[in-house]
Amino acid sequence: MSGRDFDGFTVVVTGASTGLGRAIAVETARRGASLVVVNFARSAEEAEETARQVEVLGAKAVLAQGDVADDADCRRIAQAAAASGRIDALFNNAGMTKFAPQHGDLDAVSAEDFLKLYSVNVVGAFQMVRAARSLLEAAPRPGAVVNTSSIAGVMGNGSSVPYAASKGAMTTMTLSLARALAPKIRVNAICPGFIDTPWFGKAMDEDRVARLRAGAAAATPLQVASTAEDVAGAAVFLASPASRHVTGETLLVDAGLHLSAATLSMR
Repeated sequence: MSGRDFDGFTVVVTGASTGLGRAIAVETARRGASLVVVNFARSAEEAEETARQVEVLGAKAVLAQGDVADDADCRRIAQAAAASGRIDALFNNAGMTKFAPQHGDLDAVSAEDFLKLYSVNVVGAFQMVRAARSLLEAAPRPGAVVNTSSIAGVMGNGSSVPYAASKGAMTTMTLSLARALAPKIRVNAICPGFIDTPWFGKAMDEDRVARLRAGAAAATPLQVASTAEDVAGAAVFLASPASRHVTGETLLVDAGLHLSAATLSMR
């Protein structure tokens, strides 16, 4: 643990209703954040549970419904933090995929799939940075943006070709924005591997998810299937004072999957 290194911080987390987004929101509250904006697109009930967990730790939680693919929604999400006059950390965690794991089946995805994924995973993150820019620049130290990319964007694997391509684009955008927004804003990215969250349950039955979990552990040098909490610490580090001299970095948080000759099968 890093104590209370987020004391007084105002934090915005997109896609915070479940999974990694929830874990990030809770971890920032644990470290002393005073205001956490919990963005969600659809599930108010799950977002309310995230807010409850944040507030148990002493932070104020503000729910902000909105789809990051919509620029007006992005501006409303950022404005949810305006009362504090600043945003210390923006976590661009909202994302989506199309499950088509047999990448050789080019007919399994369409141009519409690419556009839909890019609208959230790439354009949405860009729009959030743009909407939050003035508040990030108002932070007493450089405001921090942490993008949730993916090992799929590094290795070209994952749930589908459009997903991997969108995450590769997000990683490149991280470099562009880090250069363009310095010195007032730092921009970094994490690239998780498999994370054991409800994400996969949307497309697979329980037996397939169990096989995937076991396969993920077997494919990584550390022999583990990561949880959201395992990955959240790395994201929060990149927004913390401990990383104040880090920008334009992509941190692989994949239990070493990128080192392995094995590939993660989603069958």
